[in-house]
Amino acid sequence: MIKKLMGAAALMLACTAALAAEGGYPLDRAPDRANDMAALQNGAKLFVNYCLNCHAATSMRYNKLRDIGLSDDQIKKNLMFTGEKVGDLMTVAMPPKDAKKWFGTIPPDLSVIARAKSQTAGAPGTDYIYTYLRSFYRDTSRPTGWNNLVYPNVSMPHVLWERQGPRELTTVAMHEVEGKGGEPGWERTTTVYDAQGYATVKKEAVEHFHGSESFNATFKASNPALTAQFDNDVADLSAFLTWMAEPVAQFRKELGVWVLLFLGLFLVVAMRLNASYWKHVR
Repeated sequence: MIKKLMGAAALMLACTAALAAEGGYPLDRAPDRANDMAALQNGAKLFVNYCLNCHAATSMRYNKLRDIGLSDDQIKKNLMFTGEKVGDLMTVAMPPKDAKKWFGTIPPDLSVIARAKSQTAGAPGTDYIYTYLRSFYRDTSRPTGWNNLVYPNVSMPHVLWERQGPRELTTVAMHEVEGKGGEPGWERTTTVYDAQGYATVKKEAVEHFHGSESFNATFKASNPALTAQFDNDVADLSAFLTWMAEPVAQFRKELGVWVLLFLGLFLVVAMRLNASYWKHVR
């Protein structure tokens, strides 16, 4: 149970740590699953099992999950484990004092993390979460044994690594260096992190390179099928976090369309009335 609690905290603290990341790593486009009830339900299951042990979502009640197609019985049976009521808020029993002692910080509330990330990253929060959770790699130089491309030198481990499977990472970076004669030059650094996190570094001079500093990263999965399933689960989790941040988002968009149609119709009527009113004055 303790292992599960620590894992859950690490996962969602990782999400939170990502909010401050400025690594500049390009974000992948997350699959659009805003209206996929099965995906949102799977995301809810992942959230409850891996996140909710330590992170609250105090703007969300369990019974709100009815909106993604779950019945009260399904919620009680599959997503509630400590005797809460269906109408209760998604809170945690861990005292903030203990959380700060164990993890160094109080795990933040995750109710609107996707919306917050959308505002700070300049991109949809879904894309950020989706990319971040899929960008961990083994790195023995780090205290936790893990690192992240989106958030370099992240302090959180990759607690879902068993679901993703081992991977090898190859990075290629171009750096401007000073040549032997003091003239500017370029150097290519190729780093390979094996599945255990041990790095092999190769540096070579590049005589002709026209451009700015560049960086490229490529993952090689030991079990592509397992990694593909992990990507699918992360997409579901990202979609659920986005839905939770604004459960009425889809209704708001649909209502907006009807409002615009009504205003368009009203504009036509108003123009006809205006023409009818002024034709006798002229």
